[in-house]
Amino acid sequence: MQRWSGREARLLREALRMSLRDFAAYLGVSDRTVSNWESGGTSYAPSADSQAVLDTALGRASNDARARFAAARGTDRVAPSATGRIEVDSHKFVPTFIGVERADQLRVQMTPNAGQWLESASVRVHHPEADCLLHVFACGVVVFHLIQRHEPRTLTELAVWRYRSYASDLPWARDKLRDLLDEDHLLAPTPEYVLSLYWLTAGPWTGDAYDTALRLLSTPSVLVDRGAPGGPAALDGAVEESLLATGFDHRDILPFGVRGVSTAYAGWSGVAYASHSHERGLTIDELVTCELTVQTLWCFTRQIQRMIEDGQDPTMPEPYGWRFLRAAYSRLTSARAQETAQHVLMREAIMKTSGLADLLRAAQDALRESRN
Repeated sequence: MQRWSGREARLLREALRMSLRDFAAYLGVSDRTVSNWESGGTSYAPSADSQAVLDTALGRASNDARARFAAARGTDRVAPSATGRIEVDSHKFVPTFIGVERADQLRVQMTPNAGQWLESASVRVHHPEADCLLHVFACGVVVFHLIQRHEPRTLTELAVWRYRSYASDLPWARDKLRDLLDEDHLLAPTPEYVLSLYWLTAGPWTGDAYDTALRLLSTPSVLVDRGAPGGPAALDGAVEESLLATGFDHRDILPFGVRGVSTAYAGWSGVAYASHSHERGLTIDELVTCELTVQTLWCFTRQIQRMIEDGQDPTMPEPYGWRFLRAAYSRLTSARAQETAQHVLMREAIMKTSGLADLLRAAQDALRESRN
């Protein structure tokens, strides 16, 4: 095995024809440990020590048990795309802090978004290559949400497009803000970053390669030479083929999929999600709502951090002071009665990979101290 997941651990136990308790005793681990492996499915990777224990167990297995394990691995796999193509919806988020007063000016002519705890309004704006919705939050942050459909030949092709398009997305967003705010070009707020969310609807991979593909979607930098003279360029195609064949992992990638329902990963540069059960999986609207909230608050706290770095005492209008941040921290780090387990896993993974929890605490402390 190149990499054990909870799925392979379950298949090995079944191939050995052992109960969960007997299998745990055989490996020298607790029942809970094995249960956690199996419930995580393909999204869960046991620790390095546990991987070695599983390697040993497979090596000690009888020829019949190994044959059953190999047969199960070949049949218990994610079904390939009916078309054999990669089909993915790209969702990009471009946040910018413009201040509460500017946000109020923009929201006057927009449709309020009902049912959201972060007060906001939205409007469609023209983008030459994407469907774009502009969200304006009362706390002073705007977020451009760009939606584009893609059918790339390879993951590398998609990764190159992603990084190259960032170079045009940022100045486009700056110019659009200048026009909306009717301000001088040099005075217009400047967006700092773009975050991507990929909703995978079809792919040609099966089994472990499917899982690896989602990991690569969430962390595509390993497929691209971002320092190439002419801008981001594709690495040799053999890199993608090798990673899909042998597996790919990174300490900053967190899984939040549920076995039989979805495959999902969050990384510093984005999120990738594939639903295997449309009735039980998350919807794209749920993923987008979470990212809009996280990116808005990340941008808001970054503005406070920037004030401190510039030697200023950080200040925000009273409704968006330290109590606002305390409430935001509570909402994003505490499970709520109406949330499903998938919602909790999604929110926790996105929060951890974004580092927002630490930023919220630091910004809250800074605003509180500036009042004293």
